Order: sequence, then C-alpha cells, then structure tokens
Amino acid sequence: MLELLPTELPWLLAIAFVAGLVDAAVGGGGLIQLPGLFTVLPQHTPAALLGTNKFSSVFGTGAAAWRYARSVRFPWRPVLLAAATAFAFAFLGATAVSLLSKDAVRPLVLALLIVMLGYTLAKKDFGALHRPRTVGRRELGIALVMGAVIGFYDGFFGPGTGSFLIFLFIRFFGLDFLRASAASKVVNLATNVAALSFFVPSGNVLLAFAVPMAAANVAGSVTGTRLALRGGTPLIRRLFLLLVVVLIARMAWDTFAG
Repeated sequence: MLELLPTELPWLLAIAFVAGLVDAAVGGGGLIQLPGLFTVLPQHTPAALLGTNKFSSVFGTGAAAWRYARSVRFPWRPVLLAAATAFAFAFLGATAVSLLSKDAVRPLVLALLIVMLGYTLAKKDFGALHRPRTVGRRELGIALVMGAVIGFYDGFFGPGTGSFLIFLFIRFFGLDFLRASAASKVVNLATNVAALSFFVPSGNVLLAFAVPMAAANVAGSVTGTRLALRGGTPLIRRLFLLLVVVLIARMAWDTFAG
C-alpha cells in the first residue's frame, strides 16, 4: 500500500497542516500552501494546482469557522450578508482574470497593505477591545459593499483576503481581533466554495493529493483555532501584523523585482 502513495504526498501533508494552522488564526494559509503545491508538483497545470489548493483549504476554513462560531460571539447578520455577496462576486472576479492584468492591481494592493499596517500600528487600541456597533441599515450596507469588493478581489487575485477582512471587521463593526478573525472565516468560506464550484466541474482538482491534504488542513486548522482561542486578541494581533509585513514584502518583490 505504501508503494502506491505518491512520493510528494508527505511534503504536501506537512505544508497543508502548517497552512491550516496559520490560516485558522489569522488567514494567509494560501501564502504557504499554494507556493508549496507549485514547488512540489511543477508538472501539473496552474488551474489544477489552484483547484487543489481551494479544495484542501475549504475544509480547513470550514472547520475553523465552525469552531469559532461555537466559541465566540459576533454579529451574524452583517457577516452572513457579506458572505452571500462575496460568494456571488467571487465568480465575477474569476471571470475578470481573462479581461484584466493582475500586474495592474499589484501596486494598489501593496499601497493598501502599507496603509493598513500603518493604521494598525498607529492606533495601539485598534482591535484590542470588543466594542460591537449596533447593526442598522448603514452597517448592513457596509457589509454588502465589503462582501462584494472582497469577493471580487479573492476571485480575481486573492493574496491578503483574510487580512483585509479582519481589518474591515474591526474598523467598521467594532470587533476585536479574535472576533474579527472568526467573522472573516465565514466570508472566506463562501469565497472558497464559490471558487470550487468552478474548479470541481471543470476537473481542475487533483483528488489523489487534495483529499489527504484536506484532512491535514483540517488538523492544522483545529490546532490553529485552539491556539488562537487560548492566546486571544493579543496573539492574533501579533500574528496579523507579522502576516501583513510578509504580504507587503511578497507584493513588493512581485511588483518591482518579480
């Protein structure tokens, strides 16, 4: 039986576990898992690797969302509204890939990440306290626009989606980092499912790798969620800042040297 297992699988399982752990706490699992897939399986098409990445990560994101929903409270109405619009607009973002150049948006994303990092560092209490705002028409409108923009972005480009969601849930809904991270998983789950509804029917999922990687991603997600719940807002804030710095470095490299 062992001889039938692909030799690349142990590496991919380790990558999927770490990606699930990081993603559950603060997002950004794709920064680990997707480059890992391209490195370990260079013989496969980009579409197949993207589909395999989404298949694996959707289970980890789902496990994190379920665990957070049982452990922390956050405003469900705007979160579900944002998730619904993100699901729909993720399709539009995916179709726009053939019409627009991703290189054109990299400088804008880089600038937004730098602004987000500066804002978070300048406001020491940003995301430290849970001060949820009353959900009225304004907040529901913000959730609608937020879901549309983030859904389109995730379908079209993707890097930093989790970080943007956490920042926006803190900024506009008064959540702390822990609850913002929990809310972001629900929206992220919707965009992942939307992507899968394209990748699976088109046959762009390597199931021999995707299924065991999904199990490893869930194991990492459970571990990461447990660490986040135990460490609370201070831990997630530190991880968030670290992830944004990594995103800025990667985006700067892709923009100016890639």
